[in-house]
Amino acid sequence: MAYQATFKRYELKYLLSKKEKEKVLEAMAAYMELDKYGRCTIRNIYLDTDNFRLIRRSLEKPVYKEKLRIRSYRRVEPQDTVFVELKKKYKSVVYKRRLVLSEKEVMESFRKETPLPLHSQIGDEIEYFREYYGHLYPAVFLSYEREAYFMKDGSDFRVTFDENILYRRENFSLGSSVYGTPLLEEGQTLMEIKTSGGIPLWMSQILTQCHIYKTSFSKYGLAYKNMIAEKIQGGIKYA
Repeated sequence: MAYQATFKRYELKYLLSKKEKEKVLEAMAAYMELDKYGRCTIRNIYLDTDNFRLIRRSLEKPVYKEKLRIRSYRRVEPQDTVFVELKKKYKSVVYKRRLVLSEKEVMESFRKETPLPLHSQIGDEIEYFREYYGHLYPAVFLSYEREAYFMKDGSDFRVTFDENILYRRENFSLGSSVYGTPLLEEGQTLMEIKTSGGIPLWMSQILTQCHIYKTSFSKYGLAYKNMIAEKIQGGIKYA
C-alpha cells in the first residue's frame, strides 16, 4: 500500500561537541522524550544528474532549491516500505513531499525510468521533477545514526541528533550494510531543530548559555565537496 505526506517547517542546524550535547539533553529532559524508534540508522540515496546539477545549484544558496532522495529508517528487503522524498527550501522554510512505497517498486521505477505507481498530487510533483531534470541517477549514499525527540505536550517542536554520518559512491542499496567516509570529526554531533513556529524559551536559554550557534550544514553538499577534493587530488575534476 502507498502513502503520502507533506511537511512544512524551519530546520535549524548546530554542530555540537560531546559535552554540549550532554548539556542540551539535560535541558530537554523535562520537556521532550525519545520517539518510538529510539536510535535508528537512516539510509539515503540522493538522486542527481550526471553532472550533479542539483547539488551544485543548492551550494550556490539560491532563494529556492530542491532535492530528491530515497530513504529508509532501517535495513530493508524488497517488500519493505521506503520513502521517496522531494525536499524544497524557499526563504528558509523547508517543504517536504513524501511518498511511501515498497523498496522494489521505488528502485524499479528509477532503474527503468518509469513513473512511480501512485497517482496523486505529490506523485505528480515528483514525476514533474524527474521529467524537468531529465535522467537522474544515484549520486551519493548517505547514512547516519539518529536520535529523534518530540515534545511531551504534543506540539510539533522536534530535535534530532545525527552521528556517524557516512557517505559513499557505491552499493546504492537500502538493504546494504553501513560503511563509507565520515563527514563529522570524532565526537561531533549534528543537532537539528525542526519547528513550524518558534524555539521554546528553555531551548533558547541553553543554546545561549553554552554559546551554541546555528550553522549551515548540508550532508549531501559536504559529501559533494569532499568528492570534488578527492577528484582534484587524483587529477580529475567533476563536470
